[in-house]
Amino acid sequence: MPEQNNQNKEVKQEQPQDLNQLLKVRREKLAALQEAGKDPFVITKYDQTYHSDRAKEEYEKLEKELLGDWSDPDTTGMDEQAAREAKKNAYNERRAIMDAHPIEVSIAGRQMFKRVMGKASFCNLRDLKGDIQAYVSKDSVGEEAYAEFKKSDIGDIYGIKGYVFRTMTGEISVHASEITLLSKSLQILPEKFHGLTDTDMRYRQRYVDLIMNPDSKEVFVKRSKMIKEIRNFLAGRDFMEVETPTLVSNAGGAAARPFETHYNALDEDVKLRISLELYLKRLIVGGLERVFEIGRVYRNEGIDTRHNPEFTLMELYQAYTDYNGMMELTESMFKYLAEKVNGSTTITYQGTEIDLGKPFERLTMTDAVKKYAGIDFDDPTQVPDDEAAKRLAKEKGIEYEERHKKGDILNLFFEEFCEDKLIQPTFIMDHPIEISPLTKKKPSDPSKVERFELFINGWEMCNAYSELNDPIDQRERFAAQDANAAAGDEEAEHTDEDFLNALEIGMPPTGGIGYGLDRLCMLLTDSASIRDCLLFPTMRQL
Repeated sequence: MPEQNNQNKEVKQEQPQDLNQLLKVRREKLAALQEAGKDPFVITKYDQTYHSDRAKEEYEKLEKELLGDWSDPDTTGMDEQAAREAKKNAYNERRAIMDAHPIEVSIAGRQMFKRVMGKASFCNLRDLKGDIQAYVSKDSVGEEAYAEFKKSDIGDIYGIKGYVFRTMTGEISVHASEITLLSKSLQILPEKFHGLTDTDMRYRQRYVDLIMNPDSKEVFVKRSKMIKEIRNFLAGRDFMEVETPTLVSNAGGAAARPFETHYNALDEDVKLRISLELYLKRLIVGGLERVFEIGRVYRNEGIDTRHNPEFTLMELYQAYTDYNGMMELTESMFKYLAEKVNGSTTITYQGTEIDLGKPFERLTMTDAVKKYAGIDFDDPTQVPDDEAAKRLAKEKGIEYEERHKKGDILNLFFEEFCEDKLIQPTFIMDHPIEISPLTKKKPSDPSKVERFELFINGWEMCNAYSELNDPIDQRERFAAQDANAAAGDEEAEHTDEDFLNALEIGMPPTGGIGYGLDRLCMLLTDSASIRDCLLFPTMRQL
């Protein structure tokens, strides 16, 4: 049939001239519709009463109610024709019962498949929830509408009204009584059997990726659910969601290079924020007690499978608790999210089973390095001072900067020898003060701070502190950061006088934490790259 041949040509897409001709034909079809007064682009809305999944679920439920344990006839001993006749009669009997209680639906979606068979055709529509087949016949929709439908293309968006039934082959479908072309597709979708497999193109044309790859769409459905459930969890703990500035004069709260821009109206250079921390702490000073923000932050750094310069960060701060309170909250929230998003506290990431249901392991950074590298940085006979730490680093082939101190070297050892071993959920606690300028010192060891990072699958999943609220100590640490910046550290923080003023007014003891939500989405959706969890990841311009 001519229609089927045209569909096959679209699928193969073998020659550029063929493709150009097919694109021209689609535009000619649109022009013909417009000339006939049937321009699909003038339609402003459509009454979609069902998604594909609900239509199928309700039909299956009705089948159980009306048909009970109905089974196909036993055709043992029958010849082929008799067996076929017995099955047909049983099917017609079932259809008569079901059609007497029709489920009327109005569905809408993109046509992903079409098979024309003379006076009747089948097509598949894809909507938000999945695919559903439709049976379109000339007798049901009318000769003119059927003739127009036969000229339709893969990718066109249709609205179909009718009733639900099950075909002889067992597929739940919609028997169309009315069809409406809602949007004419003027481009050709990728070949249906392979979908959109070019990874770079998937990221650049995410809209096509979402159409062709249901697994990709499911990632973003889960991501949305994850963020919704984070909000639900924190609402259950009386947290208030807030918004803070994106454009700032002093990009603090993290060790990262900011993006810089210019504010024309104020004639001022400003930066895009690299964290949410300092404004949220101001709100704790203001008495809000429990606050969180989910927002985009921007770091002028490299791109790899776990990093994107623009990403979604969540930070929360709770007055009158410490990093132990943050550990309890984090462990409870991760278990809650796994259950809500995936239905189980046991997840699989790239073939590795990860158990979020068991109590998370807790190790100090020093103990982790001792466990995996065999060096105890708290033992003065092994690492008495900064120079000894540098000698050890040199022996182990670990690169360091001359300004680095013992605590910096400890952190480098942890990154080199420990991170990739931390597959199951593990809290790494009590970081050296040199790498934690905004954190309270441990009363029992002033060279350490009350800080933890949660590691899962070798990744840092979050970063938390017993927040520093001593303005004098904070000023001294800012001064040290200023010195690092003067020595060439492009990621060093700078003194923030307004933040210091807020601390001088008085901030209560506070626990704070930051979560990279894109990385959490990777874990919960088994996505190999952060780009698979970002609808529109950063890409070099073509």
